[in-house]
Amino acid sequence: MLASAGPASGRGIIGETTEALHKFLVDGYNLPGQPPRLEEELKFIPKDREEVLYIYMYRLAQNPALLNTKRHRQAPVFVKTDASEGEVYYHRPPLLLDLYYLVAVHSKFRSDAERLMGWLLVRLNEATHLIHRPRRFALPDGREVDSLGRTYDPNCFTGLPPDDDDDKSGDDGLLVEKVSLAMTDDLTVGDAINLFTLHEAPYRPFLTYRARVALDGPLYKSAGGSTVRMGRLSATSPPQEGQESSRNGRIRPGLPPQKPRPVIGPTAHFFRKNADSDSDSED
Repeated sequence: MLASAGPASGRGIIGETTEALHKFLVDGYNLPGQPPRLEEELKFIPKDREEVLYIYMYRLAQNPALLNTKRHRQAPVFVKTDASEGEVYYHRPPLLLDLYYLVAVHSKFRSDAERLMGWLLVRLNEATHLIHRPRRFALPDGREVDSLGRTYDPNCFTGLPPDDDDDKSGDDGLLVEKVSLAMTDDLTVGDAINLFTLHEAPYRPFLTYRARVALDGPLYKSAGGSTVRMGRLSATSPPQEGQESSRNGRIRPGLPPQKPRPVIGPTAHFFRKNADSDSDSED
């Protein structure tokens, strides 16, 4: 039996992914000169010699290969209380989403734009995980905790290396949230031209990337006990001729009664069947 629900634990993961992508590019810029400007509006017109990186999320979709059933199940979070068993929470499985980003570059000269595009490819190829932190759970009372019930702190754990695929950190069983990033071929040139035209922006060289996130919903606190609903039991009809009933009263299908076979010929005397091929012949 479930009680009150809290806010959605992953309500900000989409915006946080976009911000993590921006930060990853800014922190890794190591080319000479002034760093490029980051813009989310494709129609932005830069100044004369200004270099710009356009990052635009143009669509999101549910991952069709990792669909979960919507039934409630126990959430992987344990909050210690005075009681020995602690508090139990339930939630629906996370919604697995694919976020698609269009990344374009602009520079006054084509060679500079190509240089910037090359750096962008190398830099994003190193982004195995945009987000790598403890998984956050929002309790119905408004508190934010990790899977061990501690006050949530994204920097308060010694994590595994970003390229590790394990979902746990260390031996304490702390669940880790990861957002992966990969280059994908999602837009054709014609689709990209239509997208730029829709935003009244000139066509620029572009790349498409996919970020995979898990959107957690609200947690429901267990109110204790369980509710079992069963249909009304109806009396079973007595078995018909040729049917048998099991110990629990269910009727099992039986064979129709066999008709007696007529005996043809004289009555047999001292007749028996050979049960073993090595036995003596019939008397």
